[in-house]
Amino acid sequence: MHFATVIDRTLRAPIHRQVYETWREAILTGRFRAGERVPSTRELADSLGVSRGTISQAWDQLIAEGYLETVQGSGTFVCRELPDRFVVTRRSNRRGVADDVPIKLSSYGSRLTEDWRRVSATGVVIRFSPGVPDWNSFPFLLWRRLVGRHLRRLSPAVFNYVERSVGDERLRSEIAGYVTRLRAVCCSPEQVIVVNGSQQGLDLCARLLIEPGDEVAFEDPGYQGARRVFAAHGGRLIPLPLDTNGLVLNALPRKARLVYVTPSHQYPTGVSMSLARRLGLIEWAKGCGAVIIEDDYCSEYRYSGPPLPSLQGLARGVAVIYLGTFSKVMFPGLRVGYIVSPPSLVAFFKRAKWLADTQTPMLEQAALADFLGEGHMERHIRRMRRLYGMRRAALLSSLRRHFGDRAQVLGDAAGMHAMVRFHDVDIVGQASRNKVELVNADSYYLTQPPGNEFVFGFSGLPERSIREGIRRLSP
Repeated sequence: MHFATVIDRTLRAPIHRQVYETWREAILTGRFRAGERVPSTRELADSLGVSRGTISQAWDQLIAEGYLETVQGSGTFVCRELPDRFVVTRRSNRRGVADDVPIKLSSYGSRLTEDWRRVSATGVVIRFSPGVPDWNSFPFLLWRRLVGRHLRRLSPAVFNYVERSVGDERLRSEIAGYVTRLRAVCCSPEQVIVVNGSQQGLDLCARLLIEPGDEVAFEDPGYQGARRVFAAHGGRLIPLPLDTNGLVLNALPRKARLVYVTPSHQYPTGVSMSLARRLGLIEWAKGCGAVIIEDDYCSEYRYSGPPLPSLQGLARGVAVIYLGTFSKVMFPGLRVGYIVSPPSLVAFFKRAKWLADTQTPMLEQAALADFLGEGHMERHIRRMRRLYGMRRAALLSSLRRHFGDRAQVLGDAAGMHAMVRFHDVDIVGQASRNKVELVNADSYYLTQPPGNEFVFGFSGLPERSIREGIRRLSP
């Protein structure tokens, strides 16, 4: 049998994988008949100029999967009964083209209509990406030491399934102490559920609390990750306007099942909800039996005035689900967040978490417990608060210098981004011409956006880049 097998040595895929995929496709598309003999590993290796072991790897996989079979003393042949023969209906010379079979999606799947915004890979020099920490300033040597400590100490059982789907007990205890000290959250370790980032926490909340058609009161503008989760689960989003004191309470609907808020540093406007508004929201929820989700995504960073207490810590007689994450204060790839659940929902969150992915990786949890327990987290936050405060100041001073009163910075001195409204300036055109990437705030609105508002992430950029980026945007 003679068959041209093309090897591309520039690809990242190993050669044995390329051989395997090429022959598997040829068999499935009918280029080789059932029972037809194929070259020996030596023959094919010689013709391709590769080692016999490379071809043996590909042949072994094809044999294991039922595409080839060996006959003692005769050689290797295409199997007479193929594992995928029910999909082979005719010969085809197409490569890499799958049949586009119509599939009926669930109601959840049919609501997944938008892809997440992705940052451009090329051609952009300065990116004002929100929510990106400066991981160059993270103490990775310390983190490696903590992870290494547990690699040496932990028993092999930690790499197996565990009963603690809600998280490592010591980490839950440390998180409870952390949010009590820094955020005045009232909770016990038993109320803490460790999740894979706050996004999973939002998804679990939606699974437990939203039926299709339920009203969900939602900040407008608001966090897209939460909006899309709630909408995908069938929630009917009711936009809630904002002013300089946060949520406008008289816009709250009486029939809302759920209300989602970011009171410490509203996303994306940056305003903080006043104490009077917080108390008013609690009274509203008490009156209509609604559940409040408080997303405290980066409350650690406040640059003026005392830290604001959490909404959860103020609430009495109201169900408040408090969400937090370590992805913003540490590094995004960590993917460890937490839910502080009302006591009555703990068992349900535990079951939902187990069904979603069984558990969050235990090694990272163990290292994080040390990072919190030994005081490294709070020291790191103090350092980053000073650094981010200077970067925010650089952003504001550059905007004043280049735009004056044509740029209005919204919100409070907090967080890792600032929302800026421009007047009579073609910011989109300037950014495109001068290689600056911005996030347009229009996509955060449920209602008609005012336009010419942008979210400037400053935490991941050095001051020099911030100043240069704003200079490039100036007309």
